[in-house]
Amino acid sequence: MKFKLIVTIIADEKTDDILEAARKSGATGCTVITNARGEGLNPPKTFLGLTLTGQSDVVLLLVEEHMSRRILEAIGKAGEFDGDPGSGVAFQIDIEDAIGLGSQMPTLREEIEDEI
Repeated sequence: MKFKLIVTIIADEKTDDILEAARKSGATGCTVITNARGEGLNPPKTFLGLTLTGQSDVVLLLVEEHMSRRILEAIGKAGEFDGDPGSGVAFQIDIEDAIGLGSQMPTLREEIEDEI
């Protein structure tokens, strides 16, 4: 099986919505890194040296390649990335090899059986 890593950077209040959308689309697990901070095209405003932006989370999902586009689109819709500038970003990266997924492999095979 081939895998993709979907990396999502979102405001922490949207994390649960993103995780729910990813699971409904076939993701079998994730890693959430909390308290990330980012900056877009325009730097965030500060008040006396304190940033006024909220915290972000980084969500990492290792998914089977046949399911990756569907999951990525579900994440984008749940996070409202296209309609709300600065709400977050998601992208996918090819994974050459992975280990430690033995418990998830039967579920993945079952879910993608019709797509292959």
